[in-house]
Amino acid sequence: MTKLVWDASFKRSYKKRVGNNSQLKKKFWNALELFTNNPFDPRLKTHKLTGKLDGLWALSVEYDCRIVFKFLKGNDEVLLIDIGSHDEVY
Repeated sequence: MTKLVWDASFKRSYKKRVGNNSQLKKKFWNALELFTNNPFDPRLKTHKLTGKLDGLWALSVEYDCRIVFKFLKGNDEVLLIDIGSHDEVY
């Protein structure tokens, strides 16, 4: 199982993006549960980023909500960096 580490800026982004939206909050937690069990579950569309975000990865929570993260210590620990729409995080 993958351990998640929440960056301080990720916590702020989470509050801003998800806030009190109960539908998005449910999708977010479902995505994280899938992710902790299998980071490369096809439903998450996990992919490596390039360019200025080289070395980072992203997964989809829903159509226009992405989580940017970085693998630490192999695939055992993950640092959550940012959450937002495609244009906000890339």
